[in-house]
Amino acid sequence: MTFAELLDQVGGMGRFQILNVVLLSSPIVFMAAHNLLQNFTAAIPSHHCRVAFNHTCDGGNASKKVGCTDLLKASIPTDSYQRVQKCRRFVTLQWQLLNPNSSEARGAEAAETEPCWDGWTYDSRVFASTIVTEWDLVCEFRTLQQMAQSIYMAGVLVGAVAFGSLSDKFGRKALLIWSCLQMAVSGSCAAFAPSFTAYCIFRFLSGMALSGVSLNCVSLSVEWTPMHSRATVSMVTGYGYSVGQFVLAGVAYAIRDWRWLQLAVSFPYFVFFLYAWWFIESARWYATTGKLDQALTELHKVARINGQKEQEQKLSLEVLRANLQKEMASAKSTFTVVDLVRTPGVRRITCCLFFVWFSTSFAYYGLAMDLQNFGVDVYLIQVIFGAVDIPAKLIAFIVICYCGRRITQALSLILAGLAIAANIFVPQDMQILRTVLAVFGKGCLAASFNCVFLYTGELYPTVIRQTGMGFGNTMARVGGIVAPLVKMTGEYFPTLPILIYGASPIISGIAACFLPETLNVPLPDTIEDVESQSVVQEKTDRSSKEINSHQDGVVLQTRLCKESTQDTSADSPLHDRPPKPGAPPL
Repeated sequence: MTFAELLDQVGGMGRFQILNVVLLSSPIVFMAAHNLLQNFTAAIPSHHCRVAFNHTCDGGNASKKVGCTDLLKASIPTDSYQRVQKCRRFVTLQWQLLNPNSSEARGAEAAETEPCWDGWTYDSRVFASTIVTEWDLVCEFRTLQQMAQSIYMAGVLVGAVAFGSLSDKFGRKALLIWSCLQMAVSGSCAAFAPSFTAYCIFRFLSGMALSGVSLNCVSLSVEWTPMHSRATVSMVTGYGYSVGQFVLAGVAYAIRDWRWLQLAVSFPYFVFFLYAWWFIESARWYATTGKLDQALTELHKVARINGQKEQEQKLSLEVLRANLQKEMASAKSTFTVVDLVRTPGVRRITCCLFFVWFSTSFAYYGLAMDLQNFGVDVYLIQVIFGAVDIPAKLIAFIVICYCGRRITQALSLILAGLAIAANIFVPQDMQILRTVLAVFGKGCLAASFNCVFLYTGELYPTVIRQTGMGFGNTMARVGGIVAPLVKMTGEYFPTLPILIYGASPIISGIAACFLPETLNVPLPDTIEDVESQSVVQEKTDRSSKEINSHQDGVVLQTRLCKESTQDTSADSPLHDRPPKPGAPPL
């Protein structure tokens, strides 16, 4: 009897599993809010140099104040599109610009300018306050805005490495409880950060905690879910992230001050920390660490919640010892990150997932963190980006269930890459078409994310599942760190970021084709399980190729026989041929 059969005995997809998935999905909702938070807390409003001679013209409605329009024309130069420049101002007031038809106005346009020594004036009509307006992260300091997001993603990377291995050592529940507390405290502290440096430190800690939340939520849901329901559970948790994007758009629309917005998406983790104590630790993890008595206790709890009292009484330590020999054997071994590349089957999985995780996150955040450049209201585009996840993940769920994980993973990545790269050939003035292609690409990437979380959990065995998930998340966060940095290359070659964002998913989609299929395959518990499944699948693939080759050979042989027969008939002696009509007999 395998652990999957034990799980069916205590209720399968029963009352406990449903409640477990619902409660684990709630922290995932606000994960999306934290990942995409800087679209609003670090938004860049319209701005220009502060007018040094009249501070009453500062603010979003300065152009409507009496005299302010004229003062701005005389103080701030314009670009080739007659837009007010953001980073320069005239050294002296150029009043002659108020009469654009005069000869003096033409000379004033070339007047001496200087940087914004007195700071900037920001349009506060859309964003009342952001970290950009708080610490003047514009002009020569504009790269600090992207750096803040990269630092957050670096925290997610460090958290993936740290919490992945710690979860395999100390359990899923303990690390989930700690991660929720760390997220609540660090996120709330970021809302009261006195400086940009302090803000980045707290955001780094929030990123670490987010990895712990995501890794352990996924593992606790997958390891308590029967084989036939894993795809459904993955879709539900994936939709939790999609709902989070709607929640972020609504909360950000209602709260325009960045500090209160930061606090609003962080405080719920105090609630998650309190009810996380209710979660039942993974009995599968207990079994692979040799703690059968605790595994039995957890299985009894689940059977009781699912109303399987008879099965609860039947389960005993003797039953577990008799049926979980492999898990008990693995408990005597110590596993590290080296085990991800030690054996050929696991090594192939790790190498392919390296590309899949990296490129999915890289392209996803390249699109999702650039909402202000779509020429659409930032709150509306956030809703659109969240809405496209609904059909995308539903289609992915159907393909996952009927066609398998491998084809879903490969297809979603290749389509995403093609949609992103297509924008290279679309003119800038065709904003609607560019947005449609970006939204389609983002939907495909969301489907890829949904698939890879499930796929990774099914590919790696229980003894290194969290380590493998941590590795995958690490690669994803490397992609998230690199994404905003690649965007900076657009200042030198405008199409280069789009080309890179598009090529990466296509390459990783090809790499996904080399992963083994896990549809209707039991979760592996040991590395030996993965290696044996890999051998079986290779033999199956080889047999399929041989059968296809044999069939192709039979078809070819039949065709050659037919052609040979025709040729023989054509070259037969004259007396074997029927006489032509009207011809004299031989």
